[in-house]
Amino acid sequence: MPNYSSLDLKERLITHLGQIVRGRDPYIASGGHLYVQEYIRQELEQWGSVEIHEFQVSGKTHYNLILNLPGKEAKPQQFAPILIGAHYDAVPGSPGADDNATGVVVLLELARAFATQAPTHPVRLVAFDMEEYGLLGSAAYAAYLKEQQQPLRLMLSLEMLGYCDRTPNSQTYPPGLKYFYPNQGDFITLVGNLTTILDLRHLARRIRQAGIPCQCLPLPSRGIIVRETRFSDHAPFWDQGYRALMVTDTAFLRNPHYHKPSDRIDTLDLDFLTGVCRGLIAGVGNLV
Repeated sequence: MPNYSSLDLKERLITHLGQIVRGRDPYIASGGHLYVQEYIRQELEQWGSVEIHEFQVSGKTHYNLILNLPGKEAKPQQFAPILIGAHYDAVPGSPGADDNATGVVVLLELARAFATQAPTHPVRLVAFDMEEYGLLGSAAYAAYLKEQQQPLRLMLSLEMLGYCDRTPNSQTYPPGLKYFYPNQGDFITLVGNLTTILDLRHLARRIRQAGIPCQCLPLPSRGIIVRETRFSDHAPFWDQGYRALMVTDTAFLRNPHYHKPSDRIDTLDLDFLTGVCRGLIAGVGNLV
């Protein structure tokens, strides 16, 4: 994959953050929401035609933005796309730097990387709306794909990727998990259903090679036994029977600014975010 310098990548991520981190609840901050929606559309449009998936919520039309990029033409079984999604809405009263501007900016840089050099599989990049209202954009799109009988190689949800705390006991967990994972919040987490175990290992290895500690949590039964693992856009894809995983800094289990006005750019670890992005470019790019 393209050998971008970390400095160039970091600077582009910062530029994107400057545009996206703002009030953007679709009702309370509709102006900011529309601005961010249009920014994402224009950025993705550099690399191809952007499709719009419309869905209705209480009589109002909302939009998921979709960019399809081709993969290398190799074996027939490799033609099913890898779907990578990130939600662009934020909760009322928060500028949503970590939640989820970080996911969106990495989505935009994955588009740049895979448009520059084709990955093994076709890639479908989707900016979801209305995640904060109950995963509504991703649920509508997952249901549409299932109805159309469209296969996916894998779905990845990019959900909060930029908060890192290296102090002891900065990381909390759902009951029982603290005995198996580190107590300092300096890692990225991959949470997947059991059919993604090999993908978890592959992506974790590439993220670690980019200098970022990475932990994996494979789960049976659509994550129902650990309900905190279902709070992002991968969950509707689990429910529709797709292989899906979440990439996350663990949100409220680590970040004290979660859903608050203090979720600002200056609380992020931008080197951590850059490393996660580099690892995902490498890992998704050669996923077989």
